[in-house]
Amino acid sequence: MAKLKTITMIINETLRLYPPISGVIRKVGREVRLGTLVLPTHSEVDMRIIALHHDPDLWGDDVDLFKPERFAEGIAEATKYNAAAFMPFGLGPRSCVGMSFTIIQAKIALSMILQRYTINLSPSYVHAPLQRLTLRPQHGIQLLFHSLRYDA
Repeated sequence: MAKLKTITMIINETLRLYPPISGVIRKVGREVRLGTLVLPTHSEVDMRIIALHHDPDLWGDDVDLFKPERFAEGIAEATKYNAAAFMPFGLGPRSCVGMSFTIIQAKIALSMILQRYTINLSPSYVHAPLQRLTLRPQHGIQLLFHSLRYDA
């Protein structure tokens, strides 16, 4: 799994552009000062992961483009060693327990599919992400699979 560098880059860039959840809410345990802003104890902070992942100050002017090569040298290099810049599954002790399993499962599924098929988007596909509890395509994703085997 560790040798599937290109698939890892594609998965990470997809998670950056389309994180599974759009944000998380955390309760402030003690008063915190962020620059001139003071967050009082017991207040709730809504962290918008999707906004963080689309911040041009963190990701550059091409923030809205799909560029898996951002992750060519790993997550740490892509985020300039800012751990909070990329958190599609949350961060710290409250991060998703299924994160590693999900990434491995996606790598296995993609590698098995890509050994047998090429995939293209259908001409009828309309890009319309829908934000509910999780982010998902409003009209589904219409894909065209073409077998790599000539006898199929």
